[in-house]
Amino acid sequence: MTDRLYPGGTQGKPEKSPKEERPVKHGLAFLSLLFAAAFLLIHAPWAAADTITGYTPIFRAGHDTSGTLQVAIRQFKQNGLPRFLIVNPATFATATVKESELDFSRQVASATLQATPYLRTLDRHTAPPYLLQNHGARHADQPVNGVFLTIDMCPSSRPFEREFFATVARLPQGERGPVPVAVAMTGRWLQQHPKELAWIKELTVTGRLAITWVNHSLTHPFDPKAPLEHNFLLKPGTDSERELLATEVLLLENDLLPGPYFRFPGLVADGRLIRRVRELGLIPIGADAWLAKGETPGKGSFILVHGNGNEPPGIKKALTLFTSGQLHLLPLDRAFTAPASP
Repeated sequence: MTDRLYPGGTQGKPEKSPKEERPVKHGLAFLSLLFAAAFLLIHAPWAAADTITGYTPIFRAGHDTSGTLQVAIRQFKQNGLPRFLIVNPATFATATVKESELDFSRQVASATLQATPYLRTLDRHTAPPYLLQNHGARHADQPVNGVFLTIDMCPSSRPFEREFFATVARLPQGERGPVPVAVAMTGRWLQQHPKELAWIKELTVTGRLAITWVNHSLTHPFDPKAPLEHNFLLKPGTDSERELLATEVLLLENDLLPGPYFRFPGLVADGRLIRRVRELGLIPIGADAWLAKGETPGKGSFILVHGNGNEPPGIKKALTLFTSGQLHLLPLDRAFTAPASP
């Protein structure tokens, strides 16, 4: 799924060499190219950590090796080995497990599964009446003392908001643990900005940010002249299945876990698309505080900013709110689940 680059040769006639020296020189040249190719494939920023094949949607309840109920939503092969992408229906946490680590032999009653926070949330936020724009979870489903920061990474050639990410990672609440944010990632931005992605990932590796990766489509199609009914993922000719699944593959290939969430490009969708997202086990995430549009967050708000450089006014407003200490950030699952016991 990812683009991979390979070193190419140059054209031109080589200088003639004495007959007895030619094999040695050609052998050294071949070895040099071989080592160069190996180095590039291992160290180049575009090289994916894993290869994902046979990526297929499923929706099947089972139990992991600890006996915990899980829902498998994807099956695939990772470097040739069968695996599942699973969702814990009590906590919304996702993971990948070997095929042998999930037991489907114990029957799970439909009523038991439907009563879990994940299934209740999935049903609630994909139910009619369908909104053309901003359908889905826009605010916490329960009272919370904080807000939810969602950062959209739509395709863009502009420099990304590096200082914004760094500022969020330095928030005072980070002294108690990683600062939680949700990053709505498009596959196109991920592919075109490998160094920037590596920098963001480093913030998680060092324990400064705890990122929930939200699927935001592969290419984020957009026509500035088209009406909403025929725009974004509703644009005629759009392969919605590929747009919905390919970004998950790219995330997994880059050693990142997709969460059970989807943000519609432009926040635009119709009933058919919303139902398909439901079938794929993804909870649509909207927003009630798109800062660049002048919307003001309150407790429980889903804040939307663009971290790709496309909306500086939203970033400026967010920085003002954060540096003034007005906002406490919460992980996305807390919008739907009770806090863990101390």
